[in-house]
Amino acid sequence: MALIKSISGIRGTIGGRPGESLSPLDIVKFTAAFGTWISQQSKNKKIIIGRDGRISGEMVQRLVVSTLNSVGLDVIDLGLSTTPTVEMMVQFEKAAGGIILTASHNPKEWNALKLLNNKGEFISAEDGATILNYAANEHFNFAAVDKLGAYLKNENALEKHIDAIVNYDLVDVSSIKKRKFKIVVDAINSSGAIAVPALLKALGVKDADIIVLNAEVNGKFAHNPEPLPQHLTELCNEVNKQKADLGIAVDPDVDRLCFVCEDGSLFGEEYTLVAVADYILQHRKGNTVSNLSSTRALKDITLKHGGEYFATAVGEVNVVNKMKAVNAVIGGEGNGGIIVPDLHYGRDALIGIALFLTYISQHKKSVKQLRSQYPDYFMSKNKIELSNGYDLKKIFDFIKKKYNNHPLNTEDGLKIEFDNDWAHLRTSNTEPIIRIYAESNFETTAANIAKRIMQDIKECM
Repeated sequence: MALIKSISGIRGTIGGRPGESLSPLDIVKFTAAFGTWISQQSKNKKIIIGRDGRISGEMVQRLVVSTLNSVGLDVIDLGLSTTPTVEMMVQFEKAAGGIILTASHNPKEWNALKLLNNKGEFISAEDGATILNYAANEHFNFAAVDKLGAYLKNENALEKHIDAIVNYDLVDVSSIKKRKFKIVVDAINSSGAIAVPALLKALGVKDADIIVLNAEVNGKFAHNPEPLPQHLTELCNEVNKQKADLGIAVDPDVDRLCFVCEDGSLFGEEYTLVAVADYILQHRKGNTVSNLSSTRALKDITLKHGGEYFATAVGEVNVVNKMKAVNAVIGGEGNGGIIVPDLHYGRDALIGIALFLTYISQHKKSVKQLRSQYPDYFMSKNKIELSNGYDLKKIFDFIKKKYNNHPLNTEDGLKIEFDNDWAHLRTSNTEPIIRIYAESNFETTAANIAKRIMQDIKECM
């Protein structure tokens, strides 16, 4: 059982004891704390909620709705939705905030409350600390019976989101339509099964040319839902079998995105942001931002277009803050998360799909041809599971001491520079693990660097 409180929300496994998992009591407690905090920020009582397709989604949804009503807030419920759709609906409805019920890429036993402010953006670390303090001290303010909140369903939120994308000035629907794409989608038994085909149809892709794998929205994920190479073999094989132009994979809440080339090879989730940034920077000169665990290829592309690249700590809120500070025209994370700021400050796979298809349509490239024009960096992504009681400071101090003759960055965990290669180790915001990433021009070198760091960690543990 696990319960993690971080900048990525209140996340935990379903089942188990209160305080040790995302139990019903914990769901009510953290929702009441958020609702109380919202009520103190504004007279606006409107809250947007939506959920992904997880097994526990409807149960969590009912608890959250009732709790928000009990503190006097009005709920607009989008039902089955995507993270970026909820974020945009906060803006469209001029709401006081929002809650997305999703554990993103985590397995089916997980769920989470991802908390949004009145801009439809993740709350800050400072606001999050206040809400956690309210929860810990049961600092709730429940409404009298005649001031309970109202409940309203909204069934056209996805349509409004897609309309905003179709009408975005750098999305070229006519070019996409002319290409007559055949596309395979891995919807991982969640919201993408509805959202991605709806977007593709709006972009002019024929219904008969959209093949959806794992299309039943039941939360029983057909494979590990994190869109990593080892989880996407079915998609790669189906692209080949169908002789499709490309494959698309999203995570359960549709804020992460990766592509498969027409020959069934992986485009690389790290290169999703690189390709979209390349397209954006051809039309809008400016800066870019990604996190410290992302490929250096984004920096290469940014410098090529005359912009400046900035790195920040992992976490969407950190990337967004840096993007605002440096007036970035595009940003995101190497996990396939794309943030287009003049649409909204949130990772959005749907706008990523539209911009990617526009790019290859206008330039008459195949997905493989587009990938071949970017530098080849290879990244090895690994993790070590943590049990209660491990001294994380001891582990990081041990690694710092061992590699103190190399340039070190401690802004977010520990990043070690090895000439043209690097390794980054950090505790996850979303799982009880240490993530170990390494990047090099050579695949074996990246794997060996990560393996060496993992051996060091295990030696210390």
